[in-house]
Amino acid sequence: MSWTLKRTVQCAKCPWKVGINPYDIPNGYSLEQHHGLRGTIASPGEINLSPSPVMACHETHDAHCVGWLHNQLGVGNNIGLRLQMRNCVNAARIQVVGPQHPDFESTLPKD
Repeated sequence: MSWTLKRTVQCAKCPWKVGINPYDIPNGYSLEQHHGLRGTIASPGEINLSPSPVMACHETHDAHCVGWLHNQLGVGNNIGLRLQMRNCVNAARIQVVGPQHPDFESTLPKD
């Protein structure tokens, strides 16, 4: 069954962008919730074919985080997500803006 991403272009304050301070994320920031998002990151070498948790965009209700999608479909090598995206009609339109963090740990505040 085909489906469509609600958002395909990365938002301005996405924490996956290099140089974005997570504390500047609109609608409030929670360090505890940020740490909790580790569960959305595929483990190296993991082949989990069941639906995995998705990192949501902080700016758009009920949408995937485009920075997370870019990471997990690329260097994050999330095999389960890659399989899910085969049925996404607008996956080719995913667009990040500027340099991106290489991994989840890099998105966390440096303090």
